Amino acid sequence: MSEFDEIRPYEPEEMKQAFEDLLNDRQFQVVLKGFAPWLPKSVRNGLLHLAFTGVKTPLDFQKRFMKPVVNYIIRKHTDGCSFDDVKLRDYESRFTFVSNHRDIVLDSAFLDVKLVNAGYPTTVEIGIGDNLLIYPWIKRLVRMNKAFTVRRGLSLRETLAASQLMSRYIHYAVTQKKENIWIAQREGRAKDSDDRTQDAVLKMLAMGGDLKELNIVPLTISYEYDPCDYLKAQEFQQKRDNPAFKKSRQDDLDNMKTGILGYKGRVVYRAAAPINTWLSELDELPKTEYYKTVAERMDKEIHRGYELFPCNYIALDELNGHTDYATHYTAADKQHFEQYLSGQLAKIQLPDKDESFLRERILTMYANPVINKEVSSKR
Repeated sequence: MSEFDEIRPYEPEEMKQAFEDLLNDRQFQVVLKGFAPWLPKSVRNGLLHLAFTGVKTPLDFQKRFMKPVVNYIIRKHTDGCSFDDVKLRDYESRFTFVSNHRDIVLDSAFLDVKLVNAGYPTTVEIGIGDNLLIYPWIKRLVRMNKAFTVRRGLSLRETLAASQLMSRYIHYAVTQKKENIWIAQREGRAKDSDDRTQDAVLKMLAMGGDLKELNIVPLTISYEYDPCDYLKAQEFQQKRDNPAFKKSRQDDLDNMKTGILGYKGRVVYRAAAPINTWLSELDELPKTEYYKTVAERMDKEIHRGYELFPCNYIALDELNGHTDYATHYTAADKQHFEQYLSGQLAKIQLPDKDESFLRERILTMYANPVINKEVSSKR
């Protein structure tokens, strides 16, 4: 285990000290005070100590502290979150979920709750970029919550070494610790929702051992409404107008906050069968083609798993200037989406705001799942 000390989540014997260090962190106390400003620090800490009683593992911590928070987010900021795991029920081993990426925090958090509710023995360990771990208390909290660190902003040589280490850890976590893993299909979110698996992600996973031992599951995450859609559109214009534009750390934090607290409508998770059911068919492919072919087949599974909503069909008709998909929505659906779209566009504050460009970008985000699902279903 010492090989992975720099990146791994906390082990059970480290949880108590990590909890004490978290409570002694001055910045974390400021955050806590924001939730309950009327409670003295001693009372807040006393209540948290009481709640921590019996917590011995990161999984205990998730069930005791994180599950109620995530369930609150589901109740408050969605119209329901469902998990279609019918294609997983014949498999009892641990899984490496590779999914499209909708939210930096909630993609794995919603999955954790759904796995627990469905009776699976454990949740998922996740990779979080160190660019998001801007305060010591955040790093402690995510390590208590089964997160391992993905190092960003390295030289080519350092990136290779970090990728090799992370891959060895993922194989260790699945085969030795008997943990599930969640990882996004690409670095960063597909801002136009044209979800594609980067073969570089699969190559990284293969650095630490055979892909088959990871038991990879393509997972589709569908949001009816993406609360960050206007932020993504805004970034499209910023990069169009200034190719050198880069988001700040504060931008990342604003995206996290908007993603967690914004309205998402209906949310659906849908798992495909593990790729081990077909991976051996590709064993004879040369390495130059192998990972690209695996990625394309995984994309087909992810695209087929989309849950499509009226707004997706409306967006595609709006983009194309026709009504080919009008049977999938009502006049009331269209009016509601237009009101939603106007509200999201109004949130964008840019000095040279290009309304038509921004509108097209948001419509494309909602239309692409329909396009991708139709193409994958024909193959």
